[in-house]
Amino acid sequence: MASVSFSSIKKSFGSTKVLHGISLDIADGEFMVLVGPSGCGKSTLLRMLAGLEDITGGEIAIDGRVVNDLDSKDRDIAMVFQSYALYPHLTVGENMGFSLRLRSERKDLIQSRVDNAAKILNLQALLQRYPRELSGGQRQRVAMGRAIVRDPKVFLFDEPLSNLDAKLRVAMRAEIKALHQRLKTTTVYVTHDQVEAMTMADRIAVMNDGRIEQLGEPLELYDRPANLFVAQFIGSPAMNVFEGLYRNNFIEALGAAWPVSGARAAAGQRVQYGIRPEHIDLAATGVAAEVVVVEPMGAETELLVKVGDRTLTLTTHGRSSLGPGERTFLAPRLEHVHLFDAATGARL
Repeated sequence: MASVSFSSIKKSFGSTKVLHGISLDIADGEFMVLVGPSGCGKSTLLRMLAGLEDITGGEIAIDGRVVNDLDSKDRDIAMVFQSYALYPHLTVGENMGFSLRLRSERKDLIQSRVDNAAKILNLQALLQRYPRELSGGQRQRVAMGRAIVRDPKVFLFDEPLSNLDAKLRVAMRAEIKALHQRLKTTTVYVTHDQVEAMTMADRIAVMNDGRIEQLGEPLELYDRPANLFVAQFIGSPAMNVFEGLYRNNFIEALGAAWPVSGARAAAGQRVQYGIRPEHIDLAATGVAAEVVVVEPMGAETELLVKVGDRTLTLTTHGRSSLGPGERTFLAPRLEHVHLFDAATGARL
């Protein structure tokens, strides 16, 4: 196991700058998730750590050793890609042990590590099969097994679940997290799926346009987003956000007065008001709204409601008796209201 350190990392492709001086320390044994929209630079940062991309500026250190000029094979890392990248002519066992054979390791050591990884990932019965005979989830487990047998200092995952169906993604999330808890190996995981990030990470680095917008534990980012970008990116369904004017512990917006508590805003200041769907209650009084769409999901019901000229989302527990076209009132929970500066997007 090892710590990982990025210090003022920059990356340019020609005249195009994609990373703008990123600094990030990952502790020994930590599960760090890099999350952000497509094109934000998260996979580029991971590939630089793996030695697959040159570094334009800054330093990367693994276990205190600067690896900028070190070949990928000498960094003692193992990477699991979005595509499984399995050799079709090799069996599962041969695929898993391939990197060790390249190192000319002893056959008994290779077999021992392959057997151990197969046991961890429940692949014992599949060792003699070929990749074409496996499901998507089984192929991904083989790719993970190939990484495990190397016994690396750092695991790197580059959107490994994006090719799987929704049900299998949920199962594989749990498998990867359980694997980390068992092996305690430092892990850097890249995804654009904030649900994956929230459920798997020890800490999350939210990236946007080649910069880290916020770094923290999952619930810290959820409860206290540093800015408007993080607020709207973290959480599913996404936070409701709309612009208004601050007046006397109320925000005038969408033709209604929205309550706030302890706001650090000046009278008349233009702000962005944020409230998550699960933090809006239906009430007898409050902000008038019209139901547009009702989406029953069993344990919860998602409602799309119209206030003024905006459509907002709210989530209620259980089943709703409301139908499209009916009127209701919304009561935001004051302790969960978020305010952001309309000009800068920074949290107030």
